[in-house]
Amino acid sequence: MSAVAPLAPWLQRQLGDLLAQRGHALLLAGPSGLGQYDLALALARAWLCERPTAQGACGDCGSCHAIDVRTHADLCALMPEVLSLELGWPLDEGAQKDIDDKKRKPSKLIRVEAARDAVAFTQTTRSRGNTKVILVYPAERMNIESANTLLKTLEEPVGEVRFILASESAHQLLPTIRSRCQTHAMVWPDEHEALAWLVQEVTSARAGGKSPLPAPTPAQAAVWLQAAGGRPDDALAWAAAGLTAQAWSTLPQALARGDWSVLSDWPAAQQLAVLQKLCHDLMAHACGAPARFFPAPELPAPPRWTALAAWSRELMQAARSVEHPYNAGLMQEAWAARTRQVLAARAR
Repeated sequence: MSAVAPLAPWLQRQLGDLLAQRGHALLLAGPSGLGQYDLALALARAWLCERPTAQGACGDCGSCHAIDVRTHADLCALMPEVLSLELGWPLDEGAQKDIDDKKRKPSKLIRVEAARDAVAFTQTTRSRGNTKVILVYPAERMNIESANTLLKTLEEPVGEVRFILASESAHQLLPTIRSRCQTHAMVWPDEHEALAWLVQEVTSARAGGKSPLPAPTPAQAAVWLQAAGGRPDDALAWAAAGLTAQAWSTLPQALARGDWSVLSDWPAAQQLAVLQKLCHDLMAHACGAPARFFPAPELPAPPRWTALAAWSRELMQAARSVEHPYNAGLMQEAWAARTRQVLAARAR
């Protein structure tokens, strides 16, 4: 039996629909947290499976096992090196040696060398079945050189080659890449289904000894889902981080008091995401719209609109360099000072 966890129900429904379609290049597009990677891998498994069904791969054949252990010769996973290492996909020997020898750090982008290897992969003989698959995730991490390297092969693949591009920011892809793919917009689950799945996932992690969290209640799961803006995978990440309902609800007022300690232990990207969510909810509240991420009664009084608008632009600008800061400590000190300043700019 395969050790792969079953797909979330809303992903399983999408998988069945996509398997009924034809075409050699598919783009899974949507915001983060909707399961693009899981759906893309499930598609690859089904396309390469020796005994596929209308619902997907069998999970038991040699092809499915080879994918489980990341050794399938007809599947190329084109990812940033950081993500490949995290998800267990092997790097080519040269890249792995450079990283092991401390000559460089794993790349956070899809390197042009990896894209060239993917093109070479399409030109070799198939190993097991009738299809070869290239899975690109997250596709927006291709730079211009990587994307252009892949472009010709994406348009006219050699033999039976199929592409799955999974993206969390499809608007960042080159138009020439998007135009060569059939685009599938990721489906959002309804709240009831997402909450049931979230409780089940955390409960299963506890049973398997993979999580020290207490048994989740529906109320706690609802906090994780709200903190993630309704995105189930992001909600599961909040659960794994041990976020409590009290910590989340008190965070806005703590920041309004200038208490940055509530964020100080979190990674910079996560800190920035929280500030963007708080800015969003304050702007929504100022317009009379419902808050999306935080409990509305726990929000501080909305600052002046001009201050909020300027802050929103600054946070979006900061997001462009959050993974490559000049000085992470100074950057976060600046965020803390700016947050105090904005939240003190009360509307009149």
